[in-house]
Amino acid sequence: MGFGGISIWQLLIILLIVIMLFGTKRLKGLGSDLGDAIKGFRKSMGTEEEKPGVEDKQNHTIDAQARKVEEPTKKD
Repeated sequence: MGFGGISIWQLLIILLIVIMLFGTKRLKGLGSDLGDAIKGFRKSMGTEEEKPGVEDKQNHTIDAQARKVEEPTKKD
């Protein structure tokens, strides 16, 4: 038995019908909208840490030197 008396096969048939009715593009759009809403809610609640964006990293420089890599000499 599956989820609440519904078997896996019944859930798959329901999923197939939903995909046929709405289409994958519309379901993908609904999923991304739901994800954005959850992110906005978390941000407003202050539980999500601030991650540095691309704009924050533009002022950073990387100090690096190019070094020549020499292959080891073979001894015969």
